[in-house]
Amino acid sequence: MNNDSANLKKMTVTASFIAIGVLLAPFVSFPFGGARVFPLQHMINVLLSVLVGWQYSVAGAFCISSIRIAMGAGTILAYPGSLIGACLSGIVYKKTGSIWGAVAGEVFGTGILGGLIAYPVAAFVLDSQVVALYFFVIAFLPNTMIGAALGALVYKILPLQKLQQIMAGKQ
Repeated sequence: MNNDSANLKKMTVTASFIAIGVLLAPFVSFPFGGARVFPLQHMINVLLSVLVGWQYSVAGAFCISSIRIAMGAGTILAYPGSLIGACLSGIVYKKTGSIWGAVAGEVFGTGILGGLIAYPVAAFVLDSQVVALYFFVIAFLPNTMIGAALGALVYKILPLQKLQQIMAGKQ
């Protein structure tokens, strides 16, 4: 399989997940503290990390976050968590080859690092200094854990290993 064909397949899968994320955002996201949480974002991050790699997962997270914000179904705080989580999910998956590595990367990236980075973003961009530094960690962590675990469950239940083999050019 040539490189152009592989990239086209990866972009197509990423675009499909972006569409799913955007379509479900108004129905599955809800306000929590200063953020609007969307557990399916973390499921999508894990699945894209495993299926097409961290670069496409980060691109998908950026697109979903941007469109959610434009639709009013998200806030600027969608960026720190989703992008860092998608990146770490893919990197840890690549190192471990395990879906649980992808889940751990997503949870740590979004729940801990994204939560810590959300504080200065909220303080500066949203001009809100009423929340404590760890407020967003507390807000992001359960949401991320649920979504990332859901990603592992979907990966185990649906025949996504077959799609993963096709993406890798093994069939």
